[in-house]
Amino acid sequence: MNVAITGGYVVPVDGDPIEGGTVLVQDGKIVAVGTDVEVPDGVEVVDAAGSWVLPGFVEAHGHMGVHEEGEGWAGQDTNEMTDPNGARMRALDAINPDDLGFRDALSGGVTTAVVKPGSGNPIGGRTVAVKMWGRTVDEMLIREPVSVKSALGENPKRVYGDQTKIPSTRQGVAAVIRDAFTRAQDYRAKREHAAAENKPFDRDNTLEVLVRVLDREIPWSQHCHRADDIATALRLADEFGYRLVVHHGTEGHKIADLLAEKGIPVVIGPLFTTRSKVELRERSLRNPGILERAGVELAITTDHPVIPIHFLVHQVTLAVKEGLERSTALRTITTNPARISGLDDRVGSLKPGLDGDVVIWSGDPLDVLSRALRVFVQGREVYTFNHATGVGDVVDPFYQDTV
Repeated sequence: MNVAITGGYVVPVDGDPIEGGTVLVQDGKIVAVGTDVEVPDGVEVVDAAGSWVLPGFVEAHGHMGVHEEGEGWAGQDTNEMTDPNGARMRALDAINPDDLGFRDALSGGVTTAVVKPGSGNPIGGRTVAVKMWGRTVDEMLIREPVSVKSALGENPKRVYGDQTKIPSTRQGVAAVIRDAFTRAQDYRAKREHAAAENKPFDRDNTLEVLVRVLDREIPWSQHCHRADDIATALRLADEFGYRLVVHHGTEGHKIADLLAEKGIPVVIGPLFTTRSKVELRERSLRNPGILERAGVELAITTDHPVIPIHFLVHQVTLAVKEGLERSTALRTITTNPARISGLDDRVGSLKPGLDGDVVIWSGDPLDVLSRALRVFVQGREVYTFNHATGVGDVVDPFYQDTV
């Protein structure tokens, strides 16, 4: 899709803002950003004068399409809670693009999200990055897998404790993860030996995934809230040598120096929840600022549908109110989650070569009164705020002429 968005206050995020700038998108990719961009004949021109122009936001941890809103049991495919080791599971296979969460995402300027299995299992499965618009998840796909989801703390021990089987304690959860990686190490050695001997080898889909984690091809996305659980995550990562990303990190501020020293990113949130369980008792909007000042690479998440995804930017706004640096706040929902998720070659900023995911805002997105006016995904306008009705219109991907 080809479009030139002109005359707006362009905020590339990874560069200085441009007054009266132009963002040119051709064939779905950004090809130029600046004040002296020549717009080719035949390219649609969108006047953004008086508006802010930003990259689409990136949600690093959500459950759109696998935990459908308003569908109850029928739309709940987040956790396969029959096997503590679900490494072979793929969120990709459970996403319904017709979930309401995708429409909400666009209204909040979110154009990319990493969709994850839930946190009921010590090892939950493979995560996937998708666009927020499309008919099938295959059309929406950016990258799969992005990471492997794992969980420490209350959730897995409650789920399997209720089933009266391992793991029912924190030591049991860690043991399940450790046993899984030990088997994966043995499996890798046997596979390599079989290859060297030119002998057949029976593949195991679960262990194949864990070997890729051990080989540092796929990061380990670790759900953990309490500081002791975060310390266990660090211990396991040191033991097996995989690439760790801490998700939630509610008490990460207590050991922020350790996280910074080891270079472990934190995807923190959701930040608008009640303290509904023990491990959330330290939940605070001050925590992102503490982590940032310690030098931790930080992204902010809604954990949709725990917090509606279109509130992503509002979490950032209130985190700024409580100490997050205003000058870097937008990075927590653009460049940082893109880089943490390995998607910065596609999304997260406005620069040539990246996808043409562009959002026109009525004003500064960190002002709660600002709204997303027009949203473009790979140059296609998919959301427009309708001033007459006071609601946004989403282009229905299921009724588009694809000829």
